[in-house]
Amino acid sequence: MYTVRQIFESLRFAAKALKSNLLRTILSLLGVTIGIFAIISVLTLVDSLEKNIKDSLNFLGSSVIYVEKWPFIADGEFKWWEYMRRPQASYNEFKFLEANLKYSSGIAIFAGKGNQLIKRNSNSVGQVRLVGGSEGYDKIFEVNVEKGRYFTGEDLEGGRSVAIIGSEVANALFPNGEEPVGQYIKIKNLKYMVIAVVKREGQSFMGFTSSDYNVIIPYNNFRRLYQTGTGAHYETSSRIGIKGYDYDVGLVELENEVRGFLRTRRGLRPTDKDNFVMNRPEAIANAIGSLFDVVGFAGWVIGGFSMLVGGFGIANIMFVSVKERTSIIGLQKSLGAKNYFILFQFLFEAIFLSLIGGLAGLFLVYLITLIPMGDLIVTLTVKNIVLGLTVSSIIGLIAGIIPAALAARLDPVAAIRAN
Repeated sequence: MYTVRQIFESLRFAAKALKSNLLRTILSLLGVTIGIFAIISVLTLVDSLEKNIKDSLNFLGSSVIYVEKWPFIADGEFKWWEYMRRPQASYNEFKFLEANLKYSSGIAIFAGKGNQLIKRNSNSVGQVRLVGGSEGYDKIFEVNVEKGRYFTGEDLEGGRSVAIIGSEVANALFPNGEEPVGQYIKIKNLKYMVIAVVKREGQSFMGFTSSDYNVIIPYNNFRRLYQTGTGAHYETSSRIGIKGYDYDVGLVELENEVRGFLRTRRGLRPTDKDNFVMNRPEAIANAIGSLFDVVGFAGWVIGGFSMLVGGFGIANIMFVSVKERTSIIGLQKSLGAKNYFILFQFLFEAIFLSLIGGLAGLFLVYLITLIPMGDLIVTLTVKNIVLGLTVSSIIGLIAGIIPAALAARLDPVAAIRAN
């Protein structure tokens, strides 16, 4: 209890010393403030950019493997001539994998065609992406139906002329508050009944077109409109999306299983290279993360120099404080103050000084988050706040340890006579 009381006394002495030398305190903490601001602002912007970009990639799904001919990111040289010769994923391959895979929680084949014109009476909307999805499509992608219903098994197997439309498509074709569900639209001058409207998503940070401008129809119906499969043109190529289980860490078992079955299905010999690629959305996210790691390191380097200057400033002020209060230290020690009491008194003063600078820097970063930046949402996370305060404390501890140790080791008689 006595020790705790002495520690609180040390805190009180430190606070009093900082308050009595306000101008010196402010000047000393500027370096720390600038350093913390530089580091945390860069990390905050990097984290926010990374999160916004990854959120923009949510349309690719999570824990999903895409079987197709073109890679998301090339490993080394982009061998387009080799990729072009690869066959497309086919409906028969999809049915084969669906029947044999054990480590998948969902599988679907789908294809898309952009820049479509969708009509309804005298209204029309262009730049629409027409998507054909098989059974299991809603397990690979989120289809948040706001009105109506999703495809039934009969719709999908029979390739019925039914459609699920995005919110912007619905607004364009039904502008007067009409109920879209049950009405008919025209795709390539063929009639399709609207069975659902997807909930509005809005534009993503990277400008990717969301499902607001999508029209989804059964895959077997899409195949009647556009050629798909092995010999199809790349603009109407099909992909097979396969979703794994959470227990399959890294989807290793699923990936090995898909590779084995697909190589067998395509008649590849053991020495033949894969004539397909298994794309993972994580590959894009990892590439983005690596880029931002470099930017974050640059922020640490820039902020580190400011923190170094701030640390020297705090150390210099602490040496001055010890010099000014040498006689007071002597009196305290002659009255029974322990060495750790004097040590804590100056050490806490240095840490407090650095923490105040850190808080000021964090406040400046917070002000940045209030500035409108379009679609970019900047957020100061708890992780970065804790990091800023921790770095500030460490700088204060390092800057104050030597002056505090010198003060604690002063001889009380010599200290009293110093002034």
